[in-house]
Amino acid sequence: MKKILIIGAGRSSSALIRYLEDNSVKFGWEITVSDRDICLAQEKTDPSCRTIALDIFNEEQLDDEVQGADVVVSMIPARFHPVVAMACLKHAKSMLTASYESDEIHEMAAKARSQGIIFLNEMGVDPGIDHMSAMRVINRIREENHELLCFETFTGGLIAPESDNNPWHYKITWNPRNVVLAGQGGPARFIQEGRFKYIPYHRLFRRTEVIDIEGFGKFEGYANRDSLKYISKYNLQDVPTVYRGTLRRPGYCRAWDVFVQLGATDDSFTMKNTEEMTYKEFINSFLYYSAEDPVKTKLYQYMHIDQDSDVREKLEWLGIFDDTKIGLKEATPAEILEYILCRKWVLEPGDKDMLVMWHKFIYREKGKQYKTLLTSSLVVTGDDQVNTAMAKTVGLPLGIAAKMVLTGQIKLEGVYIPTIPEIYTPVLKELECNGITFQDKIEELQIFTDN
Repeated sequence: MKKILIIGAGRSSSALIRYLEDNSVKFGWEITVSDRDICLAQEKTDPSCRTIALDIFNEEQLDDEVQGADVVVSMIPARFHPVVAMACLKHAKSMLTASYESDEIHEMAAKARSQGIIFLNEMGVDPGIDHMSAMRVINRIREENHELLCFETFTGGLIAPESDNNPWHYKITWNPRNVVLAGQGGPARFIQEGRFKYIPYHRLFRRTEVIDIEGFGKFEGYANRDSLKYISKYNLQDVPTVYRGTLRRPGYCRAWDVFVQLGATDDSFTMKNTEEMTYKEFINSFLYYSAEDPVKTKLYQYMHIDQDSDVREKLEWLGIFDDTKIGLKEATPAEILEYILCRKWVLEPGDKDMLVMWHKFIYREKGKQYKTLLTSSLVVTGDDQVNTAMAKTVGLPLGIAAKMVLTGQIKLEGVYIPTIPEIYTPVLKELECNGITFQDKIEELQIFTDN
């Protein structure tokens, strides 16, 4: 009997667990779902699953659980994956994650190969489905001997139109900390028409582009932190434009930029007396002193927000000028902002989220003078506030990959992300059977002339 160990039962784990449960009878698997909070693990599973409370920093317990598994799926925050990976190396067990491949994990490639195991990372939605769907098109363009001139890709975890009832047109569907810290850690880097471009964090949310997806309306995209590293991963060294970005509804970025400019997304220091501080006092702590001017007035003057700007509606709807007590002890600005947002951007019972992905390819067909634009879009809607689109698109690729490892379809050894046909072809095929399907659109662009 093959045994699967899932570490972490957070908001993105529900579809993964359900997929593996559905396949466990056919393949005779035994599934263990673990979390620091055993109640969370029990909520996500049926009685056939074993559930345990697991602290990954309890080395003896982690060793016992990893040693008894055939495959480990790590759903904990990315910074903790190396702890699990070391245990997997120790006991020669393959590990799958939905997180970005860290330098620390990448450096384990030789050891993983020597152990005959695979560490498969970036096997979720973004990163994950974006890699697989993009590489399928990129390789097809190359196989037809066309010249790829531009590759852009955007993904956004958003709220479905039928559940969109706030002026931000946004609710939190994944790790809220990542929402607050988005774009931090260095400038956004990409290449445009053969020139390297950089957007510093303080300008990131003012440099957006509008994207219109047929049937779903307009979105705005801002640059992800580092598009350049995907040039080598996707083998795009000769492509003049490579850009990865995040999608939001129009107006979100301009309003979010207020918090960036204010300093409210800073996670580098702790503030004093935050336990007794109110929302309004939190905002006021970043503004000039005035005994007469209300905090709201000071913020609008400081940020040059016009009286008729829709930014005002967004900020006031969040309640940031209220006298509500924060109650967090020695918190960073980012932690306080996250606390405020989690009480307003919450998925209510019956709410449905929406995952949107959009690729843009421009290529020159062999023997033709015009350029071709190919756009490929994916929209997935969740079932409710638990079985979300985010959970589906993170969990299903992971579950499918785990099945492929357990059944011998994936025989790779070392550290990988899903950019090779051996992984992405069968995964994308099964995702299509689960309603996760891309819609492609092709059109001719202006005449291409050589200068």
